[in-house]
Amino acid sequence: MPRAGLNRAAVVEAAATLVDEEGAGEELSLARLAEHLGVRKPSLYNHVSGIGDLRRELALAGLRELGRSLSRAALGRGGEEGLFALAEAYRSFVKERPGLYEATVRSYRLYAPNDPGLGAAEGETLEPVLAVLDSLGLREEEAIHAARGLRSVAHGFATLEKAGGFGMDVDQDESFRRLVCAFVDGLSGRPPSGI
Repeated sequence: MPRAGLNRAAVVEAAATLVDEEGAGEELSLARLAEHLGVRKPSLYNHVSGIGDLRRELALAGLRELGRSLSRAALGRGGEEGLFALAEAYRSFVKERPGLYEATVRSYRLYAPNDPGLGAAEGETLEPVLAVLDSLGLREEEAIHAARGLRSVAHGFATLEKAGGFGMDVDQDESFRRLVCAFVDGLSGRPPSGI
């Protein structure tokens, strides 16, 4: 008999908490999740069909949460102000939800290319970014290039930061600001400024 209060949503939320604490890589297992929840592993199969299903749900949860964070950051903002807000929201999400973020990095196209739920969630995550880029006059292919660049800037900095990759006693916020300034200047085609 399933544990009272344990359902698919509770299992996914517990897994999200666990991966934020321990990572979403190979260390994530149904056995470890069952231990974390205080249940036997077979009881998890009442809620998820296996580790692949759980990873899919984590990717969905992560994409949705990241999408909400980016939407809040972009709300009422456009242009360069919007880009800075998006970059900071992305960075904050990586730092605050590292395991859940990790679950979103590996594209669903590699393991479930026809999954409409993951495709829709990824699209919703991209919407606020494309809206801000549109306010800068970037559309279609140019907007996709810029969105990839912004994601790469924020991802690279935040993952290095989270891993302790910036050991020097220099303000990391200022380093990030300068990096985003250089990216924004590159998009505008003007010489670097704001540094």
